[in-house]
Amino acid sequence: MASATPRDFVWRVRVYYEDTDAGGVVYYANYLRFFERCRTEWLRALGFGQRELAERDGVLFVVAEAEIRYLRPAQLDDEIDIDAHVAQRFASYVVFEQQGRRGSELLCRGRVKVACLDARTRKPTRLPAALVALLSSTTGVQPMRPTMSPPGKTKNA
Repeated sequence: MASATPRDFVWRVRVYYEDTDAGGVVYYANYLRFFERCRTEWLRALGFGQRELAERDGVLFVVAEAEIRYLRPAQLDDEIDIDAHVAQRFASYVVFEQQGRRGSELLCRGRVKVACLDARTRKPTRLPAALVALLSSTTGVQPMRPTMSPPGKTKNA
């Protein structure tokens, strides 16, 4: 199951043996993998493949920050809905709020900052214009200005 809008996306994953730890529950780091796959499938559902973006537009997406809170364990054979919600959009990055649910039960939630980099130089660059247009025209997600200065810079510099 997958459902998408430019702002929201839900992707279903089944828990396999390889996803679990010695206690039989989903290993904590695997939720970050599930979140990553959900965001990749969100982009694909919107018509943006990661390879195409790198080759045609010269951009890559990388996780710059991740925060996650674990609330309940998932276990072998569970079906989990992972969602991605575009919470904020800036010129060169997007902040997602993501959750993992088993039915109506919230298992984990997180906030992930995904930065856009120039594929050649690996330096921050603007989001692709086509993606910005899609997010701006249909979701109401407006660009925001960072409230903090980038590392190494001060507001008076």
